[in-house]
Amino acid sequence: MSKIGKRAILILLALPIGFNVMAQEIKKLTLEDLIPGGETYRYAENLYGLQWWGDVCIKPSTDTIYTVQPRTGKETVLTTLGQINKVLADNKAGKLPTPYSIRYPWADKPQMLLKVSGKYIVYDFENNRIVSSRKPKAKAENEDYCTANGNVAYTIGNNLYVNEQAVTNEPEGIVCGQSVHRNEFGINKGTFWSPKGNLLAFYRMDESMVTQYPLVDITARVGEVNNVRYPMAGMTSHQVKVGIYNPATGKSIYLDAGDPTDRYFTNISWAPDEKSLYLIEVNRDQNHAKLCQYNAETGKLTKVLYEETHPKYVEPQNPIIFLPWDTSKFIYQSQRDGYNHLYLFDTKASIYGDLQEGTGGAQYRESVKVKQLTKGNWLVKNILGFNAKRKEVIFTAIEGLRSGHFAVNVNNGKMSRPFDSSKESEHNGVLNASGTFLIDRYSTKDQPRIINLVDTKNFKETVNLLTAKDPYEGYQMPSIETGTIKAADGTTDLHYRLMKPANFDPNKKYPTIIYVYGGPHAQCVTGGWQNGARGWDTYMANKGYIMFTIDNRGSSNRGLEFENCTFRQLGTEEMKDQVKGVEFLKSLGYVDENRIGVHGWSFGGFMTTNLMLTYNDIFKVGVAGGPVIDWGYYEVMYGERYMDSPLSNPEGYNKANLKLRAGDLKGRLMLIHGGEDPTCVPQHSYTFLRACIDAGTHPDFFIYPEDGHNMFGRDRVHLYEHITRYFEDHLK
Repeated sequence: MSKIGKRAILILLALPIGFNVMAQEIKKLTLEDLIPGGETYRYAENLYGLQWWGDVCIKPSTDTIYTVQPRTGKETVLTTLGQINKVLADNKAGKLPTPYSIRYPWADKPQMLLKVSGKYIVYDFENNRIVSSRKPKAKAENEDYCTANGNVAYTIGNNLYVNEQAVTNEPEGIVCGQSVHRNEFGINKGTFWSPKGNLLAFYRMDESMVTQYPLVDITARVGEVNNVRYPMAGMTSHQVKVGIYNPATGKSIYLDAGDPTDRYFTNISWAPDEKSLYLIEVNRDQNHAKLCQYNAETGKLTKVLYEETHPKYVEPQNPIIFLPWDTSKFIYQSQRDGYNHLYLFDTKASIYGDLQEGTGGAQYRESVKVKQLTKGNWLVKNILGFNAKRKEVIFTAIEGLRSGHFAVNVNNGKMSRPFDSSKESEHNGVLNASGTFLIDRYSTKDQPRIINLVDTKNFKETVNLLTAKDPYEGYQMPSIETGTIKAADGTTDLHYRLMKPANFDPNKKYPTIIYVYGGPHAQCVTGGWQNGARGWDTYMANKGYIMFTIDNRGSSNRGLEFENCTFRQLGTEEMKDQVKGVEFLKSLGYVDENRIGVHGWSFGGFMTTNLMLTYNDIFKVGVAGGPVIDWGYYEVMYGERYMDSPLSNPEGYNKANLKLRAGDLKGRLMLIHGGEDPTCVPQHSYTFLRACIDAGTHPDFFIYPEDGHNMFGRDRVHLYEHITRYFEDHLK
């Protein structure tokens, strides 16, 4: 043996005994560990089915349902799954597999709502008996159970039913009782029960005039066409009416709103006395919103309570909410001062309001007395409910990486605490019936999930229900840093997230991947778990890449001006900010500026392709998933809000039409698309490929034949395996 060999053995023998053990203990995460759908997918502990029964906190386990005293944390057995299933079996009513899906909608009754074998069962857990049972017809969808009286609204095909009664009888092309306007404007359903359950408001959407778009199902021996009604920007859109059905009479009326052409009816809500129906109407240009009150008996317009315009767009997302202690007042949410805030409307105090100026060119007119309740350079995320005794609205607020829960007094406008007291975190809350306590689910950079009971008087924790362990404990992990850089405008701060390999060496040069989304209603860098990093980000950092994400102007939770600066020119300001991110990366010294890649999905796919074409000297490799290639191929509601119509903004559409720049491709670009994508139709990728062929450039392409806009389950794992291979082959 050589002297060098002997010396090496002696060095190894001299190392601490624990060295080899520690080396063995360091484990590396796989995509199966990190991607939902993976066989060994690791996720943080959770409490499922946690909710309120009035003011009583309900905490189910696998076989037992507990109540939790919100001040002390004392747990008491309410009932067991075995007891419930015994009563169900005795009544031949089926079997409930777990208690996690149980609902407790009746604060004043010892009753729970079960969904068993397609039936809605009201179960009395104090007397262990079934109170009522109702089963919709076969093939029922979009079910909407009315807790006030036990009626069930649902759809079969394109028609609406209540219990056994058909409410509508429309031909193909007219859809009733389902979500409309392609789920924009906060719309996620098509039926709306009145508070006492006496009336049902519903959408009727005539889309017979909308061009049918062919998606192909290849599972049949001969591929079958699956047509979807898809109104593209600038094309004829569907027409929507709002109906009101009376189960007692079996009759329906429709709101007398006039010609529905090129109008959007959103954010439906009922007056507490069921005599009025409220909605927000938006014009096709989406720059004018009206809060309208209709008579529920006649369908006639009673009053326009509020109007708001903006030279770019208005975007109502939330229905009005009446105060539980004063049914003449309600809460309205608006961005008229630049941030989404709460406004108190008094329906008894009618005025003839003059046109008033808001922020950024906004104008508004009030027909009743209005008081602004919240104000600041932060925004209300959602209203949780009310504390009637203290006359407070309780809500969640957010700005960038900070969020928290707050209360505001409707009489004096006093906030429970300043927003600046918020820390970097992501909060979601569920309020009890009286508004005295809430279930607070939140995460921080280092804590994957914490669930507390919180006293809304001071928003202090009273009971910790769960502090989840790090699901990646014992595994090699990259480091995560956050910070801000200036946007391309030279003044606006942009939040970034930077991930480095666990064995980072500042003297090395690393390949770098920028993960991008960049569009409205999305925030990639958060104050939550791992600052919003995805499993794939972690995986690639562990494989030796610098992973970088920045929320450019145009993204969410920073106010209206931050978001709407991209109006009529999607992709322009966003890319400038992403390039500022690249400049920052190049300044770090350990980023190899010759090995910079980019990846994104949907709007991020548009950004990825755009960056690869526009800054082809910077980005060497890109993977664009489900990309928008031509905004003229995208849907009316979203596309025209941010781009106006192709007729009114031809320059903007041409500038963002990536087919026209297919010849600028230099690096390696792969497009990935779901074969039956109904959101970003496959035509986007197909036409770009055609343009590249004509231009003599060579992108790569991969299709998931039976998938929609996203991949799930095993397909999702395969997707990220494929994306990883592409960067490993061409960037590393």
